[in-house]
Amino acid sequence: MEHEQPGHHHSGHKHEALIQQLLACATACENCPASCLDETDVTPMAHCIETDRDCADVCSLAAKLLIRDSEFAHDFLAFCEKVCRHCTEECGKHEYEHCKKCAEECRKCAEACHAHHHGTVELS
Repeated sequence: MEHEQPGHHHSGHKHEALIQQLLACATACENCPASCLDETDVTPMAHCIETDRDCADVCSLAAKLLIRDSEFAHDFLAFCEKVCRHCTEECGKHEYEHCKKCAEECRKCAEACHAHHHGTVELS
């Protein structure tokens, strides 16, 4: 006899655009600190590196929660938006190209999380 759990299904695909943006942000936030460590003077980049790593982890987790249709995904996206906005601000302080790229991905991700969390845009 097969057991089914009514009302629960894995529907990450309905959030595919948001998931892809979260993963793009996570990737940019992994690449940025790697590049920061190659700079001549790493000390001023310390907070940027820390923020990037946190943002990468948060965005990765947000994507996973959406993929598995977690009941916590919606609320977690509000936190993800906050972290992405903070990372946008931090990377925006630096003139390096990798920081500019990271800031832009974080900005787009924050906007996508905001739109989804507040239900203003259907992302699919």
